[in-house]
Amino acid sequence: MADQWEALLGGVKDERLSSKYGELLSNSVYVTSLEANEEYQERNKLANFKYILLDYASVKDAEAKVTDADFQEYYNEHKSMFKTQEETRAIQYVTVDAKPLAKDSLAVKEAIDKLKQDLIVAKDDSLFASINSDNKYPFTYVKKGQLSPSLDSVVFNVAAGTTVGPFLSNGAYEIAKVVSTVVGPDSVKASHILLDATAEGGVDKALAKADSIKGLIQKGDNFAALAIQFSSDPGSKANGGELGTFTRGRMVPEFEKAVFEGKAGDIKVVKSQFGVHIIKIEKQIGTAKYAKVAIIDKVINSGKETLNNAHSKATAFLSAATAQNFAQEAKKLGLEAKTASRVTAMDNVLDGTEAPRDLIKWAFEAKKGDISDKVFETETSYILASLVNVQPKGVLSLDAVKKDIEPAVKNMVKAKVLKEKFGKALAGASSIDQVAQKVGKSAIHVENVVFANPVIPGVALENAVVGTVFGLQPNKPSKAIEGNTGVYVVQVNGFTNPSAISDINGQKKQMLAAKAQRAWGSIFRALQDK
Repeated sequence: MADQWEALLGGVKDERLSSKYGELLSNSVYVTSLEANEEYQERNKLANFKYILLDYASVKDAEAKVTDADFQEYYNEHKSMFKTQEETRAIQYVTVDAKPLAKDSLAVKEAIDKLKQDLIVAKDDSLFASINSDNKYPFTYVKKGQLSPSLDSVVFNVAAGTTVGPFLSNGAYEIAKVVSTVVGPDSVKASHILLDATAEGGVDKALAKADSIKGLIQKGDNFAALAIQFSSDPGSKANGGELGTFTRGRMVPEFEKAVFEGKAGDIKVVKSQFGVHIIKIEKQIGTAKYAKVAIIDKVINSGKETLNNAHSKATAFLSAATAQNFAQEAKKLGLEAKTASRVTAMDNVLDGTEAPRDLIKWAFEAKKGDISDKVFETETSYILASLVNVQPKGVLSLDAVKKDIEPAVKNMVKAKVLKEKFGKALAGASSIDQVAQKVGKSAIHVENVVFANPVIPGVALENAVVGTVFGLQPNKPSKAIEGNTGVYVVQVNGFTNPSAISDINGQKKQMLAAKAQRAWGSIFRALQDK
């Protein structure tokens, strides 16, 4: 008890401390009228300009050789991007594919062909389907658009009693028997009065009472008043028995049959697992053809031989591989060794490849240079792993991020080539059209671009380019600008300034909320760094 009291006091103390800290932070954050006007301008001032784009793809890799110095330059300029709040692991791994082969698909096809013959003669279609299907399907009426495309295209065009398939759909073979068809409403609005059979002294007495209530309704007594008086359904009683509008498959079978096969205005007495219902069909909505279908599917899984062969290949690799020859041994077996460079403790993938949790757990318990002493399994593969590096939290090393930054480094090197090309074209040019002619391009005109949404229509998000636009004087070509897609030269045609801000206080209030939230985020990250 004393420990619980201390824990409670500690929680209250922490809450009060957090509250006071929050109030202190809120009182220290403010927005000036100048800031409000500046943001308003950023969101509403429009720029019209022309641009020329030389994209990175226009430079062949052979024309832009990447060196270690280039990697180091990019790494030094973007070091803050590589800061992590938790330890990560670099895992070298080999995946042995255990996906189903053609012979596995054929075996499943033969099995479902046999099931089709049994389904044709089955007396209890729904039970047979439920027992033999890998996936269980509700045995209820469905309309066009509610089945797989293959079944959907056939089921509603055949007579009741017809068995169709097999069809290949989403990695499984499926067959179906059309048990019955009906043309009826899509949805029904109804009310009911539920009598509890036990409370009424048995089903027979409940049915007799239901018939009496039905007679009162048919003589003109108010259904809602009778529901409030007699119904044992707490969910609808207070609303006069109203159940609202519902589609097929929402009610128990006996209830559904009564309301969908009856007609508007009918009063029905029905027995179900919940008791005895007096049902009033208020309204029937829409009409369509429905089919009750018994469906069986068999998923195409890898057969025993396929799994054994893949597992044997995995264990052969495991017995031969060392930390030093991991990639070479993989190549001997026709496999590829890959490296996932920044794996966290909570990951469940390796560079987009499914990875079992026990593999990740192993990596965070192993030492650098260790090879897993077991074969890890997924549904369709076996994975072997080697721990190649342990990266503590903080700034990751260049080696740890080298693979990830390679595309960006290539673009950086290509940007130098393209900037040099633009530099020659800009020499002596007084307009962007002259520059375009020299580089063999056309200047493209865009309108109504805003600083706060730096997207060049039809191209991409380009912060640096749009930011430069809003700092230029009209009618003069810019210097070459390095962007996300390539290197640009721009020329401003003009700006459209917005009307004066109408509600500066509202603008300040909105900005203050966002600013306080950012401040909280910054403080939280700072505390994490500690």
